[in-house]
Amino acid sequence: MEITAEQLLTGFGDTLYMVALSLLFSVVIGLPLGILLVITRNGHILENKWVFNVLNPVINILRSVPFIILLVALIPFTRFVVGTAIGTNAAIVPLIFYAAPYIARLVENSLLEVDKGIIEAAEAMGATTWQIIFRFLIPEGLSSLVLTFTTATIGLVGASAMAGAVGAGGVGDLALSYGYQRFDTMTMIVTVAALVVIVQLLQSTGNIVSKKIRRR
Repeated sequence: MEITAEQLLTGFGDTLYMVALSLLFSVVIGLPLGILLVITRNGHILENKWVFNVLNPVINILRSVPFIILLVALIPFTRFVVGTAIGTNAAIVPLIFYAAPYIARLVENSLLEVDKGIIEAAEAMGATTWQIIFRFLIPEGLSSLVLTFTTATIGLVGASAMAGAVGAGGVGDLALSYGYQRFDTMTMIVTVAALVVIVQLLQSTGNIVSKKIRRR
């Protein structure tokens, strides 16, 4: 039995739903963590070796755990939060744990690219820590941050497909249930093509937005 267009559209919608919500919460968590990693490092505006030396290894540890292991390890917590460990909403919890530290590290890399002379000039003008962060650091690194979030979103698309292994729904679930388990080559091709289209659209949009910001 081949998948229908309706099933493909439903899977497409489920994938976008999982990615959008998990990205939102991951950015809310990962962006502040990334900023903290930058401003508390040695020689920066809010140098604090204790905060940096705690955050840095914790983020490294979380990033080193493969998503499929994280998916299984978090089942009790996921069940506590959403009431079930199966389905689209359940997949969002491990996706957040997967993406938030990843985003934090990407944000750190983006903001470290900002010219230190801009930060020094802001300090010379008497800008507060908050003003330096939100009026100088983030605006100057915005173009790179757009590409950072684009990369994170694409990573979430791949992870959401993997979440199909536990019945999370989406295009990945269709690929496993109809393609892999039933040895349906055409279904595998169609679902992979759908994921490729999503990734291409995301990357193209991110590149265009980043380029426009850079020109300003």
